Parts: sequence; structure tokens; C-alpha cells
Amino acid sequence: MRKQLYRAAAATVLGLSLSTGVVAADTGNINNTGPGSSNNIHSHVRIKNKVHNTNTVTASNTSDQSAYSGDAKVKNNTTGGNAKTGDATNDNSTMADLTVTNTPPSHSSDWVGDPGGNSATIDHTGPGSSNDVSASFSSKSNVTNTNTVTVTNSSSQDATSGDATVSGNTTGGNATSGNASNTNSTSFTFNVSNN
Repeated sequence: MRKQLYRAAAATVLGLSLSTGVVAADTGNINNTGPGSSNNIHSHVRIKNKVHNTNTVTASNTSDQSAYSGDAKVKNNTTGGNAKTGDATNDNSTMADLTVTNTPPSHSSDWVGDPGGNSATIDHTGPGSSNDVSASFSSKSNVTNTNTVTVTNSSSQDATSGDATVSGNTTGGNATSGNASNTNSTSFTFNVSNN
């Protein structure tokens, strides 16, 4: 009686018996074969994976704003009132949120790894039997991730309040110029994950 046990990382096990015997292809078992049997279990697994991810993310924000208030004049009056210009305001707010996730195939047979601890056994063979257990495992993986993220934010703002003039009056009021303000708020959030 000759017994050989081979445990390998294999996804497929092929069992062959050239004589009377029991072959279980799922576990790779050959049992109780007759005398002078020739028993072979061959397992060959080849896994080749290629994953290419090319992610290009571009965010561009361009703001060109202008705000002007007119002139206020009170002049050449016996009694002049108040001169007040209005406010000149620019406001820009931009928000971008982007998530890119690249995940390899979830099925174990589609990704390089241990396909499982399958076993191949030959036992209780008859006298003078020729038993052979052989297995090979080959895996090749090629993963290329190219992520390009470009963010461009350009803000050009101009706010000018007008002139307030009180002149040439016997009695003149107040001259008040308005406010000039610019506001720019930009938020970019990028999350690129290659698993």
C-alpha cells in the first residue's frame, strides 16, 4: 500500500484512474483501487489578472466679478442735503466633492491569491500500483493605477464705491461713501482610492 498526500493552493483538481477505483474530482481523492493500478492526480492552476485604472479628475473654478456704485453729488445749492453712495459687493462660493474608488474583482477566482486549501489523496491502492500526485500553481498579476487630479481656482474681483461729494452749497450736508468688499470661498475635496 502506498499513500501520498499533496496539499496545494489549487482551484481545480483532476483525478484519473486507469483501473477500478473511486475518483472524487472535487477533493482529488483516489481510494481502494485494484492491484497493478496506475493512479494519477494532476492539478494545474493558472491565474492571470490585469487591472488597469485610469482616473482623471479636473476641477476648475473661474470667477470674474465687478461691482461699482454710482457717484452721489450735492452741490450749488443754498441748502444742500446729504450725499451717500451705495455699497459695492462681490461674493463667490464654490464647493466640489468627488470620490473615486477602484476595487478589484470581488470573486476569489478572478483575483490572484490562494484559491483554497484543496487536497489530493491516493490511498488503499493495490499491490504493485503506480501512484503519482503532481500539482502546479502559476499566478501573474499586473495592476496599473494612474490617477491625475488637477485643481484650478481663479478669482478676479473688483469692487468700487462711487464718490460722494457735497460742494458749492451755502449750507451743505454730509458726504458718505459706501462700502466696497470682495468675498471668495472655495472648497475642493478629493478622495481617490485604489484597493
